[in-house]
Amino acid sequence: MTEIADRVVAADVIADAEQALAVATRLAARFAAGAAERDAHRLLPRAELDELSASGLLGITVPREFGGAELPTAVVVEVFRLLAAADPNIAQIPHSHFVYVNALRENGTEELQRFLFGEVLAGRRFGNAQSEAGTKHVQDYRTRLRAHPDGGYVLDGVKHYSTGALFAHWIPVLAKNDDDKIVVAYTPATADGLTVVDDWDGMGQRTTASGTVRLDGVRVPADHVVPHHLTFTGPQLYGARAQVLHAAIDTGIARGALEEAAEFVRTRSRPWFEAGVEQAAEDPLTIQRFGELEVTVRAAEALLAVAGQTIDRSHADLDTESAAAASIAVATAKAAADRAAIEVTNALFEVSGTRSASDSLNLHRHWRNARTHTLHDPIRWKFQHIGRYLLAGTPPPRHGVL
Repeated sequence: MTEIADRVVAADVIADAEQALAVATRLAARFAAGAAERDAHRLLPRAELDELSASGLLGITVPREFGGAELPTAVVVEVFRLLAAADPNIAQIPHSHFVYVNALRENGTEELQRFLFGEVLAGRRFGNAQSEAGTKHVQDYRTRLRAHPDGGYVLDGVKHYSTGALFAHWIPVLAKNDDDKIVVAYTPATADGLTVVDDWDGMGQRTTASGTVRLDGVRVPADHVVPHHLTFTGPQLYGARAQVLHAAIDTGIARGALEEAAEFVRTRSRPWFEAGVEQAAEDPLTIQRFGELEVTVRAAEALLAVAGQTIDRSHADLDTESAAAASIAVATAKAAADRAAIEVTNALFEVSGTRSASDSLNLHRHWRNARTHTLHDPIRWKFQHIGRYLLAGTPPPRHGVL
């Protein structure tokens, strides 16, 4: 196995949940300070990601037998929520990192696990090359991993929405092999024939650099390929663990927007003249609306916590029933987080008044981020699965996005 040659900041190794949450809280405060400016000028957070890598947070799910803390999903969820409340771009970039660490845990060989988990603990980041455009649907993959006559494999294809790839040391590529089975090829970002294009032009999540990955005859050693299709042959938490992190990002967006709205109203808003008060924060109708929004956000936060805890309980006793319960808990949290993020980021202007619409303040980044990120995995289908589970006890499908 060949290690890529690049400069990597030495990483700490997180020991436990208390340390992980303390580090996340500290970094969140630092990242929040520059979030508006980074968004306004599309300043990619390279230095911030290096700091995140050096903190050791990206290694907290590495199994203990390989030197990691193997922290519960509930802790990982809270780390993501804290980071997203500060800057949801920085929170979204390592989403795929954690997803593909988990894929490696599920079906990687011990040799590959030992090598790549070592990379993670050393501060190296996984990106992703998963989604494709122009196909029949989101799980219609055209990228191919074909056997090479000289040994190993060759990757060919084009990937879109490749969040994290531009900042990655390793890019896990989702592809179909010669047997039409889904596999993941762990590929160094410096591999010949692999190109990452910074062409993401989304209105929100602007600094995630979720652009295109082109794969043109990329050679992959046989021992860098994981049979991902095996993940879904029995009860699994892979999808729940991926989806709950999206819910954490949306919940964080809602909390961050509400806190900034409250600060704006306390310090910069004028009261409506009919209220007969001196300060905008004393307006009873404004107080009422903030109370309603706080309940919405707290509900999303509570359901998010329940989802993380349910995944951890299911992991301890995994079967068809416990896996279904975890997926439904996550779907519920995702639905609540989606609604909270959209409602709060829209209401921010309602409670803050005309001045809040100034482009120079960039408060609209919260709504743009929420509207963009909540497009992941539509909640209308979450409600379908929740309803079927409630009415008929129908377990949700094992397709990896629930």
